[in-house]
Amino acid sequence: MRAIDELAGVDDPAWPEVAGALAGSPVDARVLAADRTEGRRCLLQLQVTARSVLGAVVLNTGGLLLDHGWVRVFGGGSAAADGLPSLGRVNAFPASFDPGWHPAAGLVVGHDAVGGVFALNGHDPAAAGRPGVPGQMTYFAPDTLEWEELAMGHSAWVSWLFSGRLETFYDGLRWPGWRAEAEALAPAQGITVYPFLWSEEAREDPGGTTRRAVPMREVLGVAAEFAGRFGLPDPGFLGTV
Repeated sequence: MRAIDELAGVDDPAWPEVAGALAGSPVDARVLAADRTEGRRCLLQLQVTARSVLGAVVLNTGGLLLDHGWVRVFGGGSAAADGLPSLGRVNAFPASFDPGWHPAAGLVVGHDAVGGVFALNGHDPAAAGRPGVPGQMTYFAPDTLEWEELAMGHSAWVSWLFSGRLETFYDGLRWPGWRAEAEALAPAQGITVYPFLWSEEAREDPGGTTRRAVPMREVLGVAAEFAGRFGLPDPGFLGTV
């Protein structure tokens, strides 16, 4: 077990490189102010150093709002009323450091506005019903209600988010005017879409759907409920928001 000062006080932290990549990114981005105490608590439980991109984001930000707020990357959380929850809160970290605790199904590191979930695989993805290998990113897709392999690690995923390729990734899931709707959301909200994104109607005409802002837990709950109704694998833990 490494102490927090050993994890945080490294000579070559990743944050300057991450911040530079973000500044040069074509993606609209907002870096939320960090809650330093909560960030250090999360870093300690994760047992990763600030040399890693994961550790850098947790220690130096309250989270990232990307692509007009469509994608939320969890960091150290923010005490502000309009902030994101911390990675520790989203993943239900123990209140005090517990060296024996780990996120069995994987670490939820991001959400998107329509209930997509980005998670970092744990040590046994197959047992958790997730594709891919340990340490690899996966995505719970709200249009299929299943986990998909992203074939990249966390640092590569962050670089991919900054690359401007989200428009292609979300092709068919966004509608005319989505930017304004995403920007209007509070961080604890998502967008519920009807007919649902997994329906033929929504696939054929995303712009013809009816949408409203609701608590993100409601968006995630509906997705998990319908996965069960359709006989799909239980998506498992999607994050606590």
